Amino acid sequence: MIKHKDHFHGSDLEKIEQIYGIKKEEIVSFSANVNPLGVSPLLRTALSEQIDVITTYPDREYTSLRKCIAEYCGTEYENVIVGNGSTELISLFIQIEHPKKAMVIGPTYSEYEREISLGGGTTLYYPLREKDNFRLDVDDFISHLNESIDLIVICNPNNPTSSCITRTEMRHILDACKEHDIYVMVDETYVEFADNMAEISAVPLTNYYNNIVILRGTSKFFAAPGLRLGYAITGNRDLIKSINTRKNPWTINSLAVIAGETMFRDTAYIKATKDLISSERARIYRTFQKSPDFKVYEPSGNFMLVRILKDDLTSQDLFDRAIREKMMIRDCSTFPFLDNKYIRLCIMNPEDNDRLLACLLR
Repeated sequence: MIKHKDHFHGSDLEKIEQIYGIKKEEIVSFSANVNPLGVSPLLRTALSEQIDVITTYPDREYTSLRKCIAEYCGTEYENVIVGNGSTELISLFIQIEHPKKAMVIGPTYSEYEREISLGGGTTLYYPLREKDNFRLDVDDFISHLNESIDLIVICNPNNPTSSCITRTEMRHILDACKEHDIYVMVDETYVEFADNMAEISAVPLTNYYNNIVILRGTSKFFAAPGLRLGYAITGNRDLIKSINTRKNPWTINSLAVIAGETMFRDTAYIKATKDLISSERARIYRTFQKSPDFKVYEPSGNFMLVRILKDDLTSQDLFDRAIREKMMIRDCSTFPFLDNKYIRLCIMNPEDNDRLLACLLR
């Protein structure tokens, strides 16, 4: 197991407030990877108009919500499970599969390893390499698979590298995992931000493979981390039955049901988000490419990984510089396989992006 260092999470604004003496309301967080447009306008209206739903229990099966998610994702509603954020579903899945040995593609989100460890399993990391611009070498990865591994965890697009795996590549991985009886958990938290989402999302593969479960949520794309609405998609009905048997009833509250049914149908908001992220991501990427002090890696998510090339500058230096100007970036020295020469920043509104670029490129 890799030892993880302490760090400021995108939600740790209270800590920042204490240490730097800056009011958290004044900080623009380029660390949380949340949609800068805020919540869907339709959602604001729907929740205020339907507040009385909290006087009744939600449908225990969440049928209407699951049908809405299925329509949004292009799958059957019987393949959809909802949970109290994707973290609940990660936990339930690992409790059921109970992997003794898992392989995680890293650097990545630390919650996977934590849940595997809580279940008594051990985690191996397959490192993405800087020389490959943190893109997965699929053939080499497959060569490292064997019968001793029970579970593969893939974040796609990956956090913090923002690199992605195509559906064709995922199919090769699933075929190899089938041979070794390995289950594959794919976290697609950031896939909706990708320009080539249709080439990345593994949802269509759930029609053909029973050794894959896909996790998504509403925290990032729909700017609703406090809603705690997550969902999973799998064609493995036995797995769905096992999760539903173990799952506590009503982990999704009535307001979250209304929110989900509203957000997934707000096509104007979805398009506005994709347009904003796509244009600003390309602009920021080009700006960093022109700087001799940084190397930027081609991003697929709503964030990008940047390597500092100046010898006398560290990720902590830039974190400190930005936070004193009331902007919070991610110091990536705490991620496995990265050091104090890497930062991650997410895409915000153009004016905020301009301010951050001026700060970092100074």
